[in-house]
Amino acid sequence: MTDSIFSKIIRGEIPAHKVYEDDFVIAILDIGPLSEGHTLVIPKEPAETLDQLGDEHAAAVGRVLPRIARAIKKVTGASSYNILQNNGQPAGQAVPHVHFHIIPRFPERGEVVKGAPDKENGPGLRVTWSPGTLTQEEALELGKHIKRLL
Repeated sequence: MTDSIFSKIIRGEIPAHKVYEDDFVIAILDIGPLSEGHTLVIPKEPAETLDQLGDEHAAAVGRVLPRIARAIKKVTGASSYNILQNNGQPAGQAVPHVHFHIIPRFPERGEVVKGAPDKENGPGLRVTWSPGTLTQEEALELGKHIKRLL
């Protein structure tokens, strides 16, 4: 695995604004936040993508994500939030180390949730969804292959 900025933060070589840390996970405020309270939850295991993460670290992330999200909502007053996690550069992953973004949302403050970013609404996450279709036959075949590997 490539030595990343997150590896250096975990080792204490680069300063960060830590909001949580235990033996398996660190959570830091994002230095380029999309909204107030934007936090990164990072397992300490040096895995690039979620599928490479061991069970113990994955479980630790699963335990702390809800707690951190609750704290962020309470402190910021956010009414909702996104949890974003990208795997691989084509999926939008910028740092080659597993990490989860908790991005508070503030529609009550006039935040635009859909559409392109604009100067009036400032920075933020814009989400669009263009669903496809899945036939019954396709679902049965795909599901069978996935189940076999689990």
